[in-house]
Amino acid sequence: MQKLADVQPAIALGPLDGRYRPETAPLVDYFSEAALNRARVKVEVEWLIFLLERQVLAGAPAVTEREKAYLRSLPENFGAADIAELAHIEAQTKHDVKAVEYYLKRRLDAAPSAIVDGEPLGENTALTQLHEIVHIFCTSEDINNLAYALVVRGGVEDVWLPAAQAFVDQLSDMARTYAGEPMLSHTHGQHATPTTLGKEVAVFAWRLSRQLKRVKEQEYLGKINGATGTYGAHSVAVPGADWISLSRDFVRSLGLVWNPLTTQIESHDWDAELFGSVAHFNRIAHNLATDFWTYISKGYFHQNLAAQGSTGSSTMPHKVNPIRFENAEANIEISCALFDTLSATLVTSRMQRDLTDSTTQRNIGVAFGHSLLAMSNLRRGVAGLDVNSERLAADLDGAWEVLGEPIQQAMRAAAIAGAQGMGDPYERLKELTRGHAVTAQQMREFIHELNMPADVEERLLQLTPASYTGLAQQLVDFLH
Repeated sequence: MQKLADVQPAIALGPLDGRYRPETAPLVDYFSEAALNRARVKVEVEWLIFLLERQVLAGAPAVTEREKAYLRSLPENFGAADIAELAHIEAQTKHDVKAVEYYLKRRLDAAPSAIVDGEPLGENTALTQLHEIVHIFCTSEDINNLAYALVVRGGVEDVWLPAAQAFVDQLSDMARTYAGEPMLSHTHGQHATPTTLGKEVAVFAWRLSRQLKRVKEQEYLGKINGATGTYGAHSVAVPGADWISLSRDFVRSLGLVWNPLTTQIESHDWDAELFGSVAHFNRIAHNLATDFWTYISKGYFHQNLAAQGSTGSSTMPHKVNPIRFENAEANIEISCALFDTLSATLVTSRMQRDLTDSTTQRNIGVAFGHSLLAMSNLRRGVAGLDVNSERLAADLDGAWEVLGEPIQQAMRAAAIAGAQGMGDPYERLKELTRGHAVTAQQMREFIHELNMPADVEERLLQLTPASYTGLAQQLVDFLH
């Protein structure tokens, strides 16, 4: 039997890089091993330039703007050849960050022939003298924590957030479109006070928007302070430097928030905060998926096969499976499970350092990938829905018992205002409605027999389940 592991091009083990690759490919620029290595190169380069610009190291040569441009081009132009070279170096070093250090030193050696602004840097370039400054004063986690902060921030801001915002905007548009579309509510699975379809969709848009705000305001922390966070080697080797200020300035130069107090690792608390917010967003979206699935099963929505991109059942021609919503449910559950595990694992490190976070962090992109895939399915699912106004109206017309609530409250208000014969309103409505199908005629006869004040009776006689939606329509205006 053919070994599939030997087939070329290589077959993906997981669905995100296989079956669902078109949906999740944008995350590769941020959460792949190659993206992490590119970010490590960027951090190493910027640290090198920073130390030289600040003249921290006595005797270190100055670098020109052309030489800085060459250094900064390394992460910018990081591609297939660089990925392969780094893999080869790591196979020898057995250490990923050390491999990046050696890779960068090779690039310093190659600098004389590098073309910048149309001319080679030449044999007199200072870059060949900088070997010992590469990675100086850094433990691996000084590079890793900053690289991870950059790639996670980029993946969230450039890929996940735009997709999430587009989904919320889609729901908001739907809510406004159907703000006045009456719909029978169901609490505990039973007929309840009517609402509007738009208001119910608006509830989800509102909830999701709050979580998006938290994600948008998320801080991404970083540190660069040595083997146990004490600047020990720094202060011995260069005692005259203000290492605390230098550390703060460098972290901030990367657009990150400086963490002044850490062990060998940045404590990952911001990671847990971010993952908690995204997981909460996921779970709200999961609630939407199950509700919309139920509305489809009730016939409140028709599914448009062309918009869904689905075939339906393989054997039952009448069926249109709500696959987009079911697929979203499953991917959200996987995403949340991963985010929960990431949050729990990353905030704990034995003493000053253990390596449980090293392999754990490599699954951050997987968690975001399943969330992104879920949103793609939800957006396609929602786009493929047509509202069945006839079914909504029929369900409302078959639920006259829901008017027992406003009639009861009107009786109480009338009694408080001095009307006679309004006693025991709850019990009287319960006798009429509980366990009984009530017709429009029966409900109106009951109202007429109450002998309520004329204006109240007229108001109640005009009421129907479809018109009993309170302020639902105007509540949609709270969406921005």
